[in-house]
Amino acid sequence: MGHPDELISPRSPRVAAARRLARRNFRTKERRFIAEGPQAVREAVEHRGPTGASTLIELFATVEAAERYSGIIEAALDAGARVHYASDEVLAEVSQTVTPQGLVGVCHFLDSPFEEILGARPKLVAVLAHVRDPGNAGTVLRCADAAGADAVVLTDASVDLYNPKSVRASVGSLFHLPVAVGVPVEQAVEGLRAAGVRILAADGAGADDLDAELDAGTMGGPSAWVFGNEAWGLPEETRALADAVVRVPIHGKAESLNLATAAAVCLYASARAQRAPGGCRSVTPS
Repeated sequence: MGHPDELISPRSPRVAAARRLARRNFRTKERRFIAEGPQAVREAVEHRGPTGASTLIELFATVEAAERYSGIIEAALDAGARVHYASDEVLAEVSQTVTPQGLVGVCHFLDSPFEEILGARPKLVAVLAHVRDPGNAGTVLRCADAAGADAVVLTDASVDLYNPKSVRASVGSLFHLPVAVGVPVEQAVEGLRAAGVRILAADGAGADDLDAELDAGTMGGPSAWVFGNEAWGLPEETRALADAVVRVPIHGKAESLNLATAAAVCLYASARAQRAPGGCRSVTPS
């Protein structure tokens, strides 16, 4: 096993290169992004790309963090990542948070081709069609992961998956399930439908009620939920692509649900229906 490099200078080209990843054009050019904190860095170390190599390329760690998270440091070195001891000044340069947690990793992009997702015959997919807020995108990704979804698709009208706020809001879920990016919404819908997936558009003004869908037993098959913009939902042309436009019923006096909460309700509804007897994820005892 190797050892971390000696304390890196704030003027090092490696620090400058990591700092530039705060900008989307540099992330896209280099196909690299920043992951911060012990949870994200641990997931990046364990995640493997198509070649089998770790997604983590490089790690900046304060001496204190290196001692506290020695297991992560050892795993990063074992995985072939270059590890640098860094001062608080360096962490402030490469971090995108006000209070860095002492570990900042540089990672390879890890999005999956949309065709690979379709080829895996997904049963539950979240499609972010017009989601512009990076925190919401990361939170929906986390919800999809928790609900056992097979994939997430970010259309070309949605926020950058690798925005630092998206990465942080996913709390490591970015590394857990396939994510396709930049897919036109029409292509996403057509591809999923051809793969046998029912398309459900989530909309507060939808003609179909989620409770009624569950009662009718229509949600046990493969499903893709299409989620729209935080402020104005889904445009009519996107709703028209769906097999059903479904609203989450409001039983109390709340005016509406925010995007991430509605996504969690919809995804868990599908997950439960699919795991019920007769659902597409049910297991028949032998």
